[in-house]
Amino acid sequence: MPIAPANTHEATAIELYYETHGDPTDPALLLVNGYSSQILGWRAGFREQLAERGRFVISFDNRDVGLSTHLDGVEVDVVAVTKAALAGEPVPPVPYTLSDFGDDGMGLLEHLGIEAAHIAGVSMGGMIVQQMAIDHPDRVLSMTSIMSTTGERGYFDSAPEALDALTAPPPVDRDEFIANGVASSKIWSSRRHYDPDAMAGFLAAAFDRMFYPEGLPRQMAAVRGSAPRAEALGKLQVPTLVIHGRDDTLILPNGGERTAELIPGAHLLLLGDMGHDLPEPLWPVIIDAIISHTAHAETS
Repeated sequence: MPIAPANTHEATAIELYYETHGDPTDPALLLVNGYSSQILGWRAGFREQLAERGRFVISFDNRDVGLSTHLDGVEVDVVAVTKAALAGEPVPPVPYTLSDFGDDGMGLLEHLGIEAAHIAGVSMGGMIVQQMAIDHPDRVLSMTSIMSTTGERGYFDSAPEALDALTAPPPVDRDEFIANGVASSKIWSSRRHYDPDAMAGFLAAAFDRMFYPEGLPRQMAAVRGSAPRAEALGKLQVPTLVIHGRDDTLILPNGGERTAELIPGAHLLLLGDMGHDLPEPLWPVIIDAIISHTAHAETS
């Protein structure tokens, strides 16, 4: 099982489970997952198609999910963190931040001997790659932020039913977990391309691989407890592509629009029939966009 030491300066050393696809001599593309999402969130076929187009694709489990380090027993009051953040008040201490997530990813690249890479992230992963580009611009060849936002109030909104579904504690029974996940994901997924049978299979695989709900409050606290990135994004000099779905009810499209508006020279791709998901019928468009963006960044 490939495990990398990724962040050794913390009290609990972080190790990441990772996988690679493609030729290590090709330009590296690091894929970063979203909240609660294991490496399975980047479907194997999606990763393989990127690799077939000439990218060395690296994906991994974030800390506190999947087979990477779990910070067992570390408590956080995510409700207090969220309330303070929404009120614009100082937030209580959190176990880690988006910068720590980003440092994990950079540590993985170091373990693999990669000095600089293209980075792409979905949802919370989009927030993480934004922070990586801010903290380590010299190590980022290009950034792709997908279905994400800047952390600013007014650009971090969800439809109420989507937010309720996301923040509800997951059932611990396997069948209930799958049924609940199918119903919840339909709320924010593509209206045209949502496939409940495929989602049920995905959720079953995720549950069987690693069911670890204890990590979710800590991941959410990292999102809510990290400062908005607007000022830093406005100064960013990293080639940026922003992709967002018009059907997205979990992070509304204005989150992606705002991200592209702030980052100098950023390109925005708004996709109809895409929600807070990467539906397989849209893979050709999304993969083409990422490959074109990364190729242009290498020659500019």
